Amino acid sequence: MKYLLHLSFWILPLWITAWNIKPAADPFDDVVKALRAGNATELSRYFDNMIQITLLDQSNSYSKAQATMILKDFFSKNPVKSFQLIHEGGQDSRFGIGRMVTTNGTYRITFFLRQHGPDQYVLQEIRFEAQT
Repeated sequence: MKYLLHLSFWILPLWITAWNIKPAADPFDDVVKALRAGNATELSRYFDNMIQITLLDQSNSYSKAQATMILKDFFSKNPVKSFQLIHEGGQDSRFGIGRMVTTNGTYRITFFLRQHGPDQYVLQEIRFEAQT
């Protein structure tokens, strides 16, 4: 009986601690949250060294700093009302397709994350296409 009491004294705190451990943040979920918030700074945490941005009819590759400024400008002119993830897929490379409603219009958003190391993903491309 003493043995069980002693054993539970050591195991119970470990068991409780294990329930409180939060899993590592998922970059895909973080990108979706940043899009919902219209937060270019949070989004830029996942930018690759160069990122392809298609904004309406213009497409180009930008550095992290340039891309952040472009998206900050877009979000300041088009405050996000909502973002709904419609489809996601992939494993080594992941992608998401969503619908973003802003004060100035509705956009189809497509983004691509590439695995960059064992537990790291980088945002390689993001597209903003106007919907009618």
